[in-house]
Amino acid sequence: MKKTGITRKQAIKKMGKYAALTAIGTFAILNPKKAQAQSAPQGPPGWDN
Repeated sequence: MKKTGITRKQAIKKMGKYAALTAIGTFAILNPKKAQAQSAPQGPPGWDN
């Protein structure tokens, strides 16, 4: 009988790569918005903060 497909070890390795890429993508998308939300608003031009 011929075995087809991938092993459990290979599947876990592939899913780990997808999880890492997803985490990096999510961080890249959400991090600038989070940083912007936490920054203090700037005053009118010419004012020193």
